[in-house]
Amino acid sequence: MADTALTTPPTDRTDLPHLPQRSAVRTLLRLWPFVRPVRARLFTAACVAVVASCLSLVIPLVLKWLVDGPVTEGDAGGVWLGGGYLLLLGVAEALLFGLRRWLVARPLAGVEAAMRAALYRHLQRLPVAFHDRWPSGQLLSRGTTDLQMLRMFLTFPLTFLLVNGVTILVGWAVLLAQHWTLGLVLLAPVLPLMALCSVFEAKYGRAARRTQDQLGDLTTVVEESVLGIRVIKGFGRHRSQARAFKELTRALRTSELRKARLLACILGVNTALPEIAIGGALVLGTLQVADGALSTGTLVAFLSTALALRWPVESIGFLLAMSSEAATATERYFEVMDEPAVADEGNGDEGDGDAAERPRGTNGAVGGGGRPAGSDGHDGCDGSPTGGLAFSGVAFRYPDAVPDSPPTLKDVTLHIRPGETVALVGATGSGKTTLTALVPRLYDPTAGRITLDGRDLATIGRDEARSLVAVAFEDPTLFSATAGENVLMGAEHAQEADLRRALEVAQADGFVDALPEGTATQVGEQGLSLSGGQRQRLALARAVVGRPRFLILDDPLSALDVRTEAAVEAALRQVLAGTTALVVAHRPSTVLLADRVALLSDGRIAAVGTHHELLRDNPEYAALMSGEEEGAR
Repeated sequence: MADTALTTPPTDRTDLPHLPQRSAVRTLLRLWPFVRPVRARLFTAACVAVVASCLSLVIPLVLKWLVDGPVTEGDAGGVWLGGGYLLLLGVAEALLFGLRRWLVARPLAGVEAAMRAALYRHLQRLPVAFHDRWPSGQLLSRGTTDLQMLRMFLTFPLTFLLVNGVTILVGWAVLLAQHWTLGLVLLAPVLPLMALCSVFEAKYGRAARRTQDQLGDLTTVVEESVLGIRVIKGFGRHRSQARAFKELTRALRTSELRKARLLACILGVNTALPEIAIGGALVLGTLQVADGALSTGTLVAFLSTALALRWPVESIGFLLAMSSEAATATERYFEVMDEPAVADEGNGDEGDGDAAERPRGTNGAVGGGGRPAGSDGHDGCDGSPTGGLAFSGVAFRYPDAVPDSPPTLKDVTLHIRPGETVALVGATGSGKTTLTALVPRLYDPTAGRITLDGRDLATIGRDEARSLVAVAFEDPTLFSATAGENVLMGAEHAQEADLRRALEVAQADGFVDALPEGTATQVGEQGLSLSGGQRQRLALARAVVGRPRFLILDDPLSALDVRTEAAVEAALRQVLAGTTALVVAHRPSTVLLADRVALLSDGRIAAVGTHHELLRDNPEYAALMSGEEEGAR
């Protein structure tokens, strides 16, 4: 078998047609809302830097006075005085630049922190469909390297594009005032430099975009390799992963070298043309001094001023390069920020009025079982149910699905009465997990409606919906936190007693207490220090810790051994007696936890009944329960 990489390098996003084509200036102006709170200090720092830079242009004037005066006249005292003036100007310039750095360091670190916090908040509010299609490395690079690049831009290029521009204008004014013919010689390269810089900025911007996207792809591969290290080692795929990594690093190296070539070209031109102009001015000025048309001091001052302008002119290419990279980083940042976040249109006050009067659990969810007042408990097939969890004509298609492909769910109609547990059974790919994801509003149905105790789920705010509904996913995800903290994520205000109860229900108290620090033991990233069954039990404990009104369990016992499964089921029956639950099941033992069973086939509810009824009357269900998957499915 070919030794292929487990990770396919993500598609380069550089030339995607949906990317907005904005100028660098328009793109960077989008940073203004974040910069506005510190604008006073940034403006002050820019003014300080302008004064410091302009002080360097006073030095040539002191040199002119020194050469034409004390040096020519042999005045030693005057020479010492001139040296003191030059030293004072140098110290003042250094102190002012130090003050500028102090003024911008803290506020710009705050700007970076604010942008990172805004990005993180926005990522939490984006729909799950967004995270389904975006590689995690691309998001990570936008929140780290891109924001660091923006802070560097605000610290240095943003200020010095202004400072160097002012310095060049003032310097040329001084040059023209000293000797206008020599000044015109130095002005000769201006137009060619402006044209070249314009071309350079466009090409460098495209190169920077490609490099930063490739860096995001590389981050994705590294992250997936670390998280999937057990799979890589288990299947001996380290060589293929290394090749995939090498290919991406080679592509990134090629892009970086292209940037380096562009930067070398513009820096070479920015250095060569001014140097040629200075050389021409030196020859012309020397001839004029020899003819007596120009004083030696004036020539020294003129050349000193020209040399003082070398850095501002030569740095233009470097500053434009950093600005192009910052514009690309800004564009990448706002690609995420411009994604529409999930809007909570419901205010949570609609629906039956007695919801607020029922007892609540520790996470704010409506607690207790039984039927609410006015519920008739019908199955929802012949009218609108008033209690429990009901699906009415629900259809769903994933946002990124092929346009002509059939929807994942089609006209799903099912009513789970208050306090009832329904097992959801179906073949692989029938849509069970998708249906359970609609209840906590991870996705919204594309047609039909879902109601919780008679309230349309679409009118309930997501925060409230998720306080009413608890979920245990098929793939248990744990975080780099303690075992107790992972469980308590299921209830904001849960106490120690709730934690102990949840661990007992999930039969997790035994192994958790045996950990080195009990519930305070760090479980590590993704909980990989625990077995699959232990992770699954902690995820189950997290789902039940808040005594939720509605409980969604997606095959919660699949990783457990027979003995542990039986113990968990016994404890879970007590929890299910006081909640309305939908349980995805693949094994008869899990199905027996339910009051009724719903068979999901090809995206539709094909049959509803008790386990024994369906086992007797429905061949498809009987085949699933016997472990036989029909070939057509």
